Amino acid sequence: MRLTKYTDLALRAVMRLAVVDGRERLTTQQIAEAVRVPYTHMAKAITHLQRLGVIEAHRGRGGGLALTASGRRTGVGQLVRQLEGDHETVQCEGDNPCPLAGGCRLRHALLQAQEAFYTSLDRLGVDDLVVSPTGPVLLSLGGPPG
Repeated sequence: MRLTKYTDLALRAVMRLAVVDGRERLTTQQIAEAVRVPYTHMAKAITHLQRLGVIEAHRGRGGGLALTASGRRTGVGQLVRQLEGDHETVQCEGDNPCPLAGGCRLRHALLQAQEAFYTSLDRLGVDDLVVSPTGPVLLSLGGPPG
């Protein structure tokens, strides 16, 4: 199973926010710089995470981004499912349908493998992603100016 770069960016943002644990509020720009991705790409992921209720944004002095309580409780598998969208590992229909679609065992096997992948991620929560050694590394990537 391979995740999109978009999902990877969103997970990095969630991890970066999880490690500060509400002590600080970070901006989209700070997160993008810390994880070395373009601001515009990170901004798109941040907007999606806000729509999902995983993070919240506060404007003005003392503003910034923070994980919501429900975002902190979100399972990684559930989050990845939401970020990746509802698509199958292989496309059997569409403009050029597979001629084996009526009697193929591969599609079912791949769907089972995809679900096993997500199920293994379901065992992890956001907080699990930032335990040592990951948390200290994330903190060393930089934070708000000081």
